[in-house]
Amino acid sequence: MRKISYAAAIAEALRISLTEDPRVSLIGSYVLGLGPKRVLMDPIRADFADRIYDPPISEAAIVAIGAGAAMAGARPFVDIGTGSFAYVGWSPLVNEAAVACHMSNGTLRVPVVYHCLHGLRGGGAAQHSHSPQAMLWNAAGLEIVIPSSPYDVKGLIRSAIKSDNPTMFVNHARLMDIEGDVPEEDYTIPLGRADIKRPGRDVTVIATSYVVHAALAAAATLAGEGIDVEVLDPRSLVPLDKDTILQSVGRTGRLVVADETNESCGIASELSAIVAEHGFKSLRAPILRVARPNIPTPFSQPLEQAITPTAEKIAEAVRRSMAMS
Repeated sequence: MRKISYAAAIAEALRISLTEDPRVSLIGSYVLGLGPKRVLMDPIRADFADRIYDPPISEAAIVAIGAGAAMAGARPFVDIGTGSFAYVGWSPLVNEAAVACHMSNGTLRVPVVYHCLHGLRGGGAAQHSHSPQAMLWNAAGLEIVIPSSPYDVKGLIRSAIKSDNPTMFVNHARLMDIEGDVPEEDYTIPLGRADIKRPGRDVTVIATSYVVHAALAAAATLAGEGIDVEVLDPRSLVPLDKDTILQSVGRTGRLVVADETNESCGIASELSAIVAEHGFKSLRAPILRVARPNIPTPFSQPLEQAITPTAEKIAEAVRRSMAMS
């Protein structure tokens, strides 16, 4: 199987979707950010110029246009850009797109995908390093997808665009260069199906997005110490594959959750609560979290590194868990 970059997998999924369905359009075409991978979108802009729009920078308007177009029968893929820019479009996102189906008793569907790049990126500082997926998890009615590999991002974009529900597709800026095996043929990955990236018997580490790669690096280090770590990637938060999570913890009896959202009310907190509520009898040690502390992200890269969930921090949390019994 060929290896391609995460960015190339995104571009491939968008091209297939635009080719397959004339209702699909792109609102904002710099989905791959402003780095060198952005050129992968140039052929798509050329081939589908009549369905690609690069509007003025007004996130509230862009989000609202996407919701309205979806209500009218289109299937737009709307690029918000940096995750923190979603806050500017918060009202149409959570107060219109997310609730329209429920408030219309199912009469009105909103098949829109909103895309953003989240996370600690290296010097993004407080205004460009947000990970809004935890806040969005509080907005009932939105599907939330958060992949970590080229294979996953292609299949999940295909499923998100086919979904009749409003979907927030959260990518990480640092994933774009990562390469992995991706089939040339078309495929989809159902939302709500977690993936065990590395099987293990001693400790479950649930990780999301770019932190999955830190968790895998930690697992490789710990294997040399005789600790067998299972790394589980939920891939989507809404819907959430609770069964696979609880089965994994049931096998290992220990859980570390690693994620880039803030420690308070973040993804790690919610996943920990789910396991504590539904899988408490399986636990042989307290659940531990490796998350971003509750402070604005500093511009200084050494300080940013100090708040980043790293392989070293995950490995240390696993060692602490193994020491408890």
